[in-house]
Amino acid sequence: MKKIQLTFLLLILIGCGTSKLKETNAPIGGPGGVKASKDKIENLEKTSSILEQKDFTSSSEIAAIMNVLASDELMGRDSGSEGLEAAAKLIESVFIKSNVLPYFSTYRDTLSNFNGTTYNMVGYIEGSDSVLKNEFVVIGAHYDHIGLLTPSNGDEIANGANDNASGTTTVLELARYFGKAKSNKRSIIFALFSAEEKGLLGSKHLAKKLKDKNLNVYAMLNYEMVGVPLVDKDYLMYVTGYEKSNLAQVCNSYGGEKLIGFLPKAKSFNLFKRSDNYPFHEEFGVPSQTFCTFDFTNFDHYHKVGDENELMDFSHMANVVNKSIPMIEGIVNSPIKELKYN
Repeated sequence: MKKIQLTFLLLILIGCGTSKLKETNAPIGGPGGVKASKDKIENLEKTSSILEQKDFTSSSEIAAIMNVLASDELMGRDSGSEGLEAAAKLIESVFIKSNVLPYFSTYRDTLSNFNGTTYNMVGYIEGSDSVLKNEFVVIGAHYDHIGLLTPSNGDEIANGANDNASGTTTVLELARYFGKAKSNKRSIIFALFSAEEKGLLGSKHLAKKLKDKNLNVYAMLNYEMVGVPLVDKDYLMYVTGYEKSNLAQVCNSYGGEKLIGFLPKAKSFNLFKRSDNYPFHEEFGVPSQTFCTFDFTNFDHYHKVGDENELMDFSHMANVVNKSIPMIEGIVNSPIKELKYN
């Protein structure tokens, strides 16, 4: 019965949230400055309207993904479990429908440091600039959680809605945007990590693998626990390792408002080292930081069975995606590497 319910949810998701963008052809131009044809001009205008669109996603589109990822049918998405396999199939379906290609031979990158079989899901959009496309921005989140716990009030499933179906959903919506808009001059890798809850194993595996390939990684931007809004703050998100780089300032510049702020507790709890950004910092030494809206006062169900969808604010999550788009577009399209560690 659970398999039937999950299949139904997946079919609903695959049919949702894909009507707002139209595919466009390659950017106009050509050898010798050949005059663009009428259809190419029309395609350019369509792309421009996409980039000017302020509200790409909505609470209903967020809910379509979250209601699968954090459902009881996925049994807490423990690494190596059937539930995580179902989540991987969802991610794969979104990548395919969003024109996001596999970075490796398939979307599934099997972990070499996990006792069993589990994998990261890794998608890729090549940059449009002949030079900048050789620089990569990694956008990531972990899609695993902790599975089943000792029952509490008859519930044993740690659904992991905030941790980290919320971050996964954010990355999938960003992948959907860039997959349709094709507005990135630098190349983007969209990485959904497994085994974060086992010690950042998925991100450690991928960071090392990309380093061994001598990939030119410019930055790693990670999303973790963005399911509920901050309390009494004058910014939308904080970034871990705030003082380590100019990421917050650059993001706020592109966003046109104070989107990213400093949370003292993030520093005192050393959150910079506790999420999937950190292995990229260690391997590449480039700005690698995590966006978050968990402020230690606004959510009481960390690693508990109460981390359910009913506590999530889908409108807030849609706002995180919509506000992240101009930030990321600015970063992936800047002619210079403006992100720097202090």
